[in-house]
Amino acid sequence: MSFSILVTGGAGYLGSTLVPALLAAGHKVTVLDNFMFRQSPLNQLCAEPGFDVVRGDARDDAVLRPLLRQTDIFIPLAALVGAPLCDNDKQGAESINLGAVRAAIALMSPQQRILLPTTNSGYGIGEPGQHCTEETPLRPISLYGRTKVEAERAALDRGNAISFRLATVFGMSPRLRIDLLVNDFVYRAVTDRALVLFEAHFKRNYIHVRDVAGAFLHGIEHFETMRDRPYNVGLSDANLSKLELCQRIQAHVPKFVFLEAPIGEDPDKRDYIVSNARIEATGFRPRHSLDDGIRELIKGYRMIRNAAYGNV
Repeated sequence: MSFSILVTGGAGYLGSTLVPALLAAGHKVTVLDNFMFRQSPLNQLCAEPGFDVVRGDARDDAVLRPLLRQTDIFIPLAALVGAPLCDNDKQGAESINLGAVRAAIALMSPQQRILLPTTNSGYGIGEPGQHCTEETPLRPISLYGRTKVEAERAALDRGNAISFRLATVFGMSPRLRIDLLVNDFVYRAVTDRALVLFEAHFKRNYIHVRDVAGAFLHGIEHFETMRDRPYNVGLSDANLSKLELCQRIQAHVPKFVFLEAPIGEDPDKRDYIVSNARIEATGFRPRHSLDDGIRELIKGYRMIRNAAYGNV
């Protein structure tokens, strides 16, 4: 079945991979984006008859209201993503990550569907050796995590919604982010050949950006059986510490050297492992491994030699 889908923030890291996938699946897609990073990752889609784009702010009801009237499914990707960016603009984090979602919900009819990306960073610091499931209490330790947790609560309380608690995303995308952990570490391995690790034992889960797009397509296809629940989305074989991640990268970049710092600490205190069993029980399986992502990032970084591809 074909749907009319509104994607706010559709020109970002996730959106520039998701929107082409939605179009390829036969859906009609409208993107609302303010293009704050001054890139044009959707240029190749302008010839697609099912694609439309509006330049504007997801917080502007006057812009959002007429777009939502034509929408079957709302995907709010517009956000200040990541703890550093949110800390740099606390008011923007509150108004975009949370306020814009609440405002859209107030404008929507009960029949319209929401597929919301959140983050498994809401788990904060997990219990040693214990997998975080969707029933694990959420204890975000950053403004970014808190705004996303509250946005999820607003969407699920409203109903007719699915929330995807995304693991740390990696991989090449038309609007690339180098500041994500895997992307950053591979960039340093390729360009600097060296990295100093702080609190190298801290663990987290990972997922390829194309598998994030796959999760949204899966949610659209299986909406009735998945609705009104959150789902962790990650690679079940990639609950890795930063040290283990570097070892995986070193297998592809043998000259890469990494050292554990004897003093100092990482400002990002997230440390947890995650179970993705709930979404796997619906039939979803990621198609792209961590090693697949490392290999493609290495190719990409042969072309990219600057820091423009980041959020901070």
